[in-house]
Amino acid sequence: MKTNEGSLDRIARVIAGLALIALTVTSTIGVWGWIGVVPLLTGIFGVCPAYIPFGISTCPMKK
Repeated sequence: MKTNEGSLDRIARVIAGLALIALTVTSTIGVWGWIGVVPLLTGIFGVCPAYIPFGISTCPMKK
């Protein structure tokens, strides 16, 4: 798959995912915090499946 996330988008996703997982592990929030795995993985791989049908890309254009 083609990368459709820019650097800032990827960093934000990884931080948000790790924060949600950490809050879940420390029992600060409930089990729903495991949803943090989704932004973590999309940030690591650089592909957001929700962007694909809408043709959205936060990657800078390649010259």
